[in-house]
Amino acid sequence: MGLEEKLPSGILLTSVEKLAGYARKSSVWPATFGLACCAIELMATGGPRHDLARFGMERASNTPRQADLMIVAGRVSQKMAPVLRQIYDQMSEPKWVISMGVCASSGGMFNNYAIVQGVDHIVPVDIYLPGCPPRPEMLLDAIVKLHDKIQNMKLGANRERQITELEQARLRRLPLLPHLRAEAEQ
Repeated sequence: MGLEEKLPSGILLTSVEKLAGYARKSSVWPATFGLACCAIELMATGGPRHDLARFGMERASNTPRQADLMIVAGRVSQKMAPVLRQIYDQMSEPKWVISMGVCASSGGMFNNYAIVQGVDHIVPVDIYLPGCPPRPEMLLDAIVKLHDKIQNMKLGANRERQITELEQARLRRLPLLPHLRAEAEQ
C-alpha cells in the first residue's frame, strides 16, 4: 500500500527531474545538416509516410539558435567542417548530435584527404546511425533512442556525477595501457 493509493484521483506524483526530462524530450527541434544522399532519406522522414511531427519535431530550424538537435546527414568535407562546428557552437544548450549514415560516422568509402573521417572529429556525437543511406525508419529509431536518453538525463549536480560515472565506465571498457587503466579506475 503506497502513497499513490491514498491520494484522490487526478493527483500526479513525479519528480522535477522526470517532468523536465519529459518536457525536454518532447520539444526537440532539429537543425538539419544535409550534405549528400542521406539528406534525401532525412527529408523523407519528415514526409507524411514516416511523419516526424508525431515526435514534436516538425519544425526544422533554419537558425541554429533555436535548435537543440543537429542531424548530420552525409559526408563532411574538410571545407565544410568549420561551418559545421560554427553552427554547432551557435546552438543552445543542451544540444545533441545524430550522425546519419556511414559517411558522416566514419568517412564511408571516401578514404581521402578531402573528406573528414567521422564527424566526431568536429563535434561530439550522441547517436551513430549506420547505413548507406539509412532508411527513414532507422532515423526514427535513433530519434526514439535519443528521446529516451534525454528523458533519463539527470539535472544539476546529479548530472555532473552521472557524466563522470559514464566516462569512467567507458574508459574501463577500452583496452588501455596499464598506467592509463590505473588512472581510469581511480
